[in-house]
Amino acid sequence: MNTTTIDTTGSAPIEFYCRQEPPAHNGTLLGFWFYLMSDCFIFASLFVANAMLGTNYAGGPTGAEVLDIPGLALNTALLLVSSVVFGFAMLEMARQRKGAMLGWLALAGLFAAAFVGLEIHEFIGMIAAGATPERSAFLTSFFVLVGTHGFHVTMGIIWLIVLMVQAGRSGITEVNIRRLRCLSMFWHFLDLVWIGVFSYVYLIGVLR
Repeated sequence: MNTTTIDTTGSAPIEFYCRQEPPAHNGTLLGFWFYLMSDCFIFASLFVANAMLGTNYAGGPTGAEVLDIPGLALNTALLLVSSVVFGFAMLEMARQRKGAMLGWLALAGLFAAAFVGLEIHEFIGMIAAGATPERSAFLTSFFVLVGTHGFHVTMGIIWLIVLMVQAGRSGITEVNIRRLRCLSMFWHFLDLVWIGVFSYVYLIGVLR
């Protein structure tokens, strides 16, 4: 009877498992969706606070007295155009045209920067007129909600500049594509939030 000897003295042990967990497909995008959902809760709570406090003027100015609707229309147009331009940049990314993509991204950033600049100008004008955040609950909720959105846009612009530098150096790589897709979701998400701010905080705030 033949017998087979199994050599168990080899230098390399046999491994039947992976020591490292392989990355999930599109795991970064899924994680970023979770982040956006958490941001939705933040903005939802701020909208609720504005709904509850939006008529508590404490003898101070009302929305009709301090909110600049014509200026708001221009500001809204700037942010919406920025979103459309960002979409053009993503199309150029899909075509692997780095120069055109960077050009559209720069234009989107300029429109967003103009939006933030007009928002800061609005805040300065309101404060100069005595409509400060501590003047009433209405103004507190207004400054916190609109200011939080403006802060997000500012962070998006900084993120955009960082990604433009990275794409300019290393090109349209798989990593940069994933990062730009995350930024694209963030960019369009802020547009949706601003539509809510425009419709409820400003338009309805003026009519109260």
